[in-house]
Amino acid sequence: MGLKKLSIIIPVYNEENTIKMILSKLEALDLGIIEKEIVIVDDGSRDGTREILKGYEQKHRIIYHQKNFGKGAAVRTGYRHALGDCLIIQDADLEYEPEDIKIILEYALKNNADVVYGSRRLESANKKNPAAGWHYYWGGVFLSVLANLLYGTKITDEPTGYKMVSRDVLARIDLVANGFEFCPEITAKIARLGIQIHEVPISYKPRSKNEGKKIKLKDGLIAIWTLIKYRFKK
Repeated sequence: MGLKKLSIIIPVYNEENTIKMILSKLEALDLGIIEKEIVIVDDGSRDGTREILKGYEQKHRIIYHQKNFGKGAAVRTGYRHALGDCLIIQDADLEYEPEDIKIILEYALKNNADVVYGSRRLESANKKNPAAGWHYYWGGVFLSVLANLLYGTKITDEPTGYKMVSRDVLARIDLVANGFEFCPEITAKIARLGIQIHEVPISYKPRSKNEGKKIKLKDGLIAIWTLIKYRFKK
């Protein structure tokens, strides 16, 4: 995999309290000889997020959705506008630590890996720090087990936000999801191509529903159906 430029895709929806901090962390991120590109997609924010982003238009590529379509739609828009050889998603909250992108990138380069996920399950410390509640944690475990059973993968954290994928792989799959089901969709379609999904441990600081966590029970059910659907769909 020839990797000279990494595109960091940030889907944003109503994150006025965290967007400045996450951008500050990403701007400070040193990837060595790898060029870094930040692509932000505001998915119809209705708080002060959009006004904040106006101040970054001279520094980063920013695309504005006129209404809220969902995380999957925002990520797909980011993919279309990104120029990197490899792309990774960075959520706009502070649950994921941008410094971990270097760990994922280094693994991809060292192992010539086209797909690398950052796993919150591989480190024992994270197992004691479940994603904003045990139902979120065990929901993620269930999705990972289901993906492994359906597709023969060996992953520990299917719904992780950190998914680094090469442009060559993305060019081979047709992504259509608009919501949170984007995660199981891309996992399913990568696995169906027979491409190995590598994992490296990452840190994780979950926020609660009161702090703005957006995933709901119905999103988990849709994720289950998405994994099943793409296993048998021609």
